[in-house]
Amino acid sequence: MIRLLVMYNLPDGADEGEFLDWRLGSHQQSNAALPLMLRTDFGRVVGAWPDGVAPRFRFVTTLDWPDMAAFESAFYESDVQSGLLQNIKRLGDHEYSICEILASSAAVEAHAA
Repeated sequence: MIRLLVMYNLPDGADEGEFLDWRLGSHQQSNAALPLMLRTDFGRVVGAWPDGVAPRFRFVTTLDWPDMAAFESAFYESDVQSGLLQNIKRLGDHEYSICEILASSAAVEAHAA
């Protein structure tokens, strides 16, 4: 499985409520509609490791595809990239990572149900 991990902050002066309305609404739907998307999650960072160091990012988005070919065909499609360039304007400091998931546990999801 391939996971796109996007960690980010909002730019100074951004309206967090307005951002959340967009992010939880139309943008979440757009992410979920990407071809061959398995799962997408959006979260707000609410804590950090107890070492006292503040977390670097405030928000996290994950998007999962079954394999690299599915990820590349969806993510690098010209309309998706065009939208991405527009969406990045809503973000402050951000970081993208493309991860190959080597192990996973369905038990975690089963406990959450």
